[in-house]
Order: sequence, then structure tokens, then C-alpha cells
Amino acid sequence: MLNFIYMLAGGYALLLAVLYFYQRNLLYHPDTSPPRITASGLPEMNPVKAHSSDGLELLSWYARAKAGMATIVYLHGNAGNIGDRGKKVRPFLDAGFGVLLVGYRGYGTNPGQPSEEGLYSDVRAALEYLETQGLKTSDIVLYGESLGSGLAVKIAAERAASGPVAALILEAPFSSVTDAASYYYPYVPIRWLLKDHFDSAARIADVMTPVFILHGEQDKTMPIKFGKRLFEVATEPKQAAWLPKAGHNDLFDYGADTMVIEFLKTKLGITP
Repeated sequence: MLNFIYMLAGGYALLLAVLYFYQRNLLYHPDTSPPRITASGLPEMNPVKAHSSDGLELLSWYARAKAGMATIVYLHGNAGNIGDRGKKVRPFLDAGFGVLLVGYRGYGTNPGQPSEEGLYSDVRAALEYLETQGLKTSDIVLYGESLGSGLAVKIAAERAASGPVAALILEAPFSSVTDAASYYYPYVPIRWLLKDHFDSAARIADVMTPVFILHGEQDKTMPIKFGKRLFEVATEPKQAAWLPKAGHNDLFDYGADTMVIEFLKTKLGITP
């Protein structure tokens, strides 16, 4: 009996060690193939380079806004790279918004390895690039998709101190990676093991800008309860769309893009 208990304890300790040392492999799933603008259906976008505070040169794609329109800084999720997001940003470009598809470290051909602090640095570098193009913080909408929602909330909260971004859009977000990981691994002491927390619930009250959260009720990857938990602690003005038939990656199939555009036009006072 004791041998059996020792085996169980040893197996559990091994599991904890694997989860600790390989957790970033579980969290981040970059596609390291070169993203191609034409293949993504975004011929009006241009490759641009931003430089992170720790010395990385990072490729992003950028298209200027039409006169009087905001620029959407699109922060994608944990998998793929910017080349996968053509269909996601196409509606915004067609509506006249500018778009910066932010390339992260370790994704596409960008150097480095992803981590929470590293990705924050990458987004800050992207915003600094926009400043060199004459954009102010108030010209910028932060759009966070899934893991990107954690980046968007953090950077929006940072920027609020000196003047908030124009709006914050969160697609299939989480309250924190700690909450999400605890859901997937209820038998593991997650709070002791996690390196990257992305604690959006602790930060969203500080963004000082209109917030729009979209989440699919059929989302099996990031259950809707996490989006609703985040919405509860967000401050006004805030709005949510809970899409009954949508899952994690198909919100635009159920009109999410149209909802975002209408939200932005209303909140930013954009007239046709």
C-alpha cells in the first residue's frame, strides 16, 4: 500500500514539474512561418518594424486610417501569427479604420520567446511606432482577442494615467490566466506554479475608457463565465454581447465585427 502511495506521490510531483517547466509551451502556440500580406488578403497593409525595450526588432503590419477614423491596434490570441488574422481585420479596414496588426516576439519570423512581460513590451513598442506616425493615444482603439485581451487590458490601464485610449474591445477574454488554468487543472496548485498571470480582472477598472466585451456562449476553449466575470468588475461605460451560438473562434460568423464597428461609431462619434 505504501509503495502505491509513493508511486502516486512521485507521479504527481513529476506532473507538477512538467507543468512548471513547460507551462509556456502550453500557453503560447506560435506559428513561426513567415506571414504574407498578399496571402492574408490585406494588400493595403504595409510591413513595419517596432523595437522593444529589450532590443528586439519586431515585424507588424500597418494601414493608416481614413480621415476622422481611429486606428485599431489588434492583439491576437496565443496561436498562429498576424498572417492568420486577415479575415478578422478586413471588416475594420473596409469601414475606414486604421489597423496595426501587432507581431509578437517568437511569432512569425520575430526573434525572442513569448512571455507575459515580453509581450507587454512588444505592445508598448507597437504604440511607440504609432506615435512616430503622428498618432495620439486618443486616436487608438485596443482590440484584444483571447490571450490578446490580457495584453489589451494591461496596456489600456497603463495608458489611462496620461490619457486613455479611445476604446477597449475584448473578444473571448478571461478574468485571468490563473482562473483559466485553475479551470483546466483543478487538481494543481496553479497560483504557486504560474509564471504568467495576465490578471485582467485586477486591472480593467483602471482603463478609463468605453469597454465592449464579446463572448460566445458555446466557447469551450475559454468558457463564457470568464468573460462575464471580467465584465462584472469593469466600470462604466461598458457593453457586452453574449452570442448564443458562437464558440471561441467564430464570433465574426455571428456578426461580432458589425457589433464592434457600430459600438465604435457610437462611442467615438463617427458619422457615415
